[in-house]
Amino acid sequence: MYAYTLNNGVEIPALGFGVFQTAPEATSDAVAEALAVGYRLIDTAGSYLNERAVGDGLRRSGVDRSDVFIETKVWISDYGYEETLHSWEKASRKLGVEQIDLMLLHQPMPSDFRRTAEAYRALETLLSDGRVRSIGVSNFMVAHLDRLSATATTVPSLNQIECHPYFRQSTVIEKNAELGILTQAWSPMGGITHYFPGGPNVLEDPNIAQIAESHRRTSAQVMLRWHLQQGRCAVPKSVRPERIRENFDVFGFTLSESDLTTIDSLSTDLRRGPDPEIVTIEKFGREIPED
Repeated sequence: MYAYTLNNGVEIPALGFGVFQTAPEATSDAVAEALAVGYRLIDTAGSYLNERAVGDGLRRSGVDRSDVFIETKVWISDYGYEETLHSWEKASRKLGVEQIDLMLLHQPMPSDFRRTAEAYRALETLLSDGRVRSIGVSNFMVAHLDRLSATATTVPSLNQIECHPYFRQSTVIEKNAELGILTQAWSPMGGITHYFPGGPNVLEDPNIAQIAESHRRTSAQVMLRWHLQQGRCAVPKSVRPERIRENFDVFGFTLSESDLTTIDSLSTDLRRGPDPEIVTIEKFGREIPED
C-alpha cells in the first residue's frame, strides 16, 4: 500500500478511512471492516462524537495498534492552550490509546485566531512530549497558513481540506507543497455534492464515468486514484462493506496524463462545505464530551 512521509519523517498511509457523520453505533463495525479490508489509517474528530467507537473497532479488528495510523481533530470549542491539552486527554481516553499519530486543529477560526495560535502551541507541546507523533491543521486556507507561521515554531505536517474534482483548491494545494505540508482530501469523491439537490453531483459526472468505463473501474475508484497519483492523501467514508472494499481497490490501475488533465478541468470555485471564514464559536461552538 502506498504511503507518504510527512515533513517530520513519520509515514502515513496514502489512503485512509473516514468516519464523518457516521453514527457511533455504526462506526465500530465500519472501522473493523475497513481494517479487515486493509486500511491502516483511520480519520476521526472530537466533533464527530465517535472516537470511542473508533477505538472499539480497532480493538475488535485484532489488528495491532502499532500497525494503525490514527488521526483526530480538536474542535474550536476546545481551542486555547490548556483547553487543547485537555482535548488530547479526552481523545486518547475515548480512543483507548496512549499516543495519537496525528492531531489536527479542525478549523482556523479567524474570528479569534489568538485562540487558534494557542491551540497550535499546545499541539507543539504534545508533539514535544511524544503524546502525538505529528501535528497539523484542517480547512486552513493560504491566509490562515500565513497567520499561523507568524507564531508557530513547527510547520504543520498535514492540511486536510475539502478536495474533489469539482473543488480542487489548487491554490491551497500549491501553498501546502511550498511549505512541505501534505494535502489530505476530505470528501475526496465529492460525496458532499450529493447533499445539494439540483446541483452538480460529481459522482454522476459523465467525464469521470467515461474514464471509469475505459479502465473498467467505478467513478469513485477513478477519483481516489486521481488523488493518489497527484500526491494527495484521501480519506473516503462509507458504512457499506461493499463500498469500503471498492474504495480500497485503487492500487491496480493507473490513470493517464490525459485522464488526470480531464479531471482537473472539472474544478470550479464552488465550495460545498462550510467556508472556514464563517466558522465561529457563536455559530459552531459545541461542547465536546469528556467520555
